[in-house]
Amino acid sequence: MEHALSPATLAELRRPRPYPAVSVLTPTHRREPQNGQDPVRLRNVVTEARRRLDSDPSVTRERRNDVVAQLDRALSEVDLTHAEDGLVIFAAPGEHQVWSLARTVPERVVLSDTFLTRNLVAAQAAERPFWVLSVSADRVTLWSGGEERVVEDHVGGFPLERRQVNFDPERQMRTGGLPSTFRDEGTRQFLREADTAMSTVLRDHPRPVYITGEQAALSLLDEVGSVAKNAVQVPHGGLAHAGPEAVWQALRPVLEAEARKDTTAVVRELTSARGHRTFAAGLDELWQSAREGRVRLLAVEENYRATVSDLGEHLVPTAAGDLDAREDIVDEIVEQCLETGAEVRFVPDGTLSDADGIAGVLRY
Repeated sequence: MEHALSPATLAELRRPRPYPAVSVLTPTHRREPQNGQDPVRLRNVVTEARRRLDSDPSVTRERRNDVVAQLDRALSEVDLTHAEDGLVIFAAPGEHQVWSLARTVPERVVLSDTFLTRNLVAAQAAERPFWVLSVSADRVTLWSGGEERVVEDHVGGFPLERRQVNFDPERQMRTGGLPSTFRDEGTRQFLREADTAMSTVLRDHPRPVYITGEQAALSLLDEVGSVAKNAVQVPHGGLAHAGPEAVWQALRPVLEAEARKDTTAVVRELTSARGHRTFAAGLDELWQSAREGRVRLLAVEENYRATVSDLGEHLVPTAAGDLDAREDIVDEIVEQCLETGAEVRFVPDGTLSDADGIAGVLRY
């Protein structure tokens, strides 16, 4: 199952497909007892997709069989034992993808000539993905971080290793070697190569970066390259050879502190916007402003969801499942704001209680 949505991947998902491009969405659950219903809901929504394909007169038999086969292959790849909060299946002639999201999605089936990507975009924005670069004198490991986890990532050729260097300090003392490997020219060159590799990763996959390592390693990386200058440095050695849980535990307090600081900055900016009359709040106002490209900063409470009907000039609350219901209107607003260059921040529930869970700063 896919997790990381890069700009290149998003562009590929958004390109037009031969009809029908099928998008299947269903909420999933991480824990018992709620996750007991997930297999049944998944089978039901895929069955609905097959029914829609069977009843669509514009879909030829050959193309219908192709897409149904792609749905079956996608279904076989779903791993509900490691489910997050939402699941998205894309299937079109000759291709399929399965996405696991750390944000819930409405249950729905869409047949179109493009895949439905707005829930992926909103989930990516909410998850705030980041990179962790764990540095030592003989190994540099790259981790992809997201919602309460890090996993090792092999993009850019990572991990990088020095295989023909003896770091035995006793041997160094016997031969008159330098007591610190971080003053060794070979180490300088190794970390310079790591900096170049990471710079290439960031060009294709821009994210915030956290760098872990001994203080000497952090100082040397900062000296020989550019990545450390724009990263959050975490003086914690040993993680280049560690597992994901150790890396996560070292990063968690740093991430929590960064999140608190970020929330405070967002609230301060919203307060300032009130005084400058560039403040907007509520779904109705922000939906209109987002479509006009006027939103500069959008703030959304992490678990805020709403189902509405669009009456043209206004959005009104409605029940899920109604014929004209828009069950993912918050994700639509998030995607529209990102499309027009706005900054999107997700904040803890209750932060925007006086703004009905969603607020923004307007450009004009």
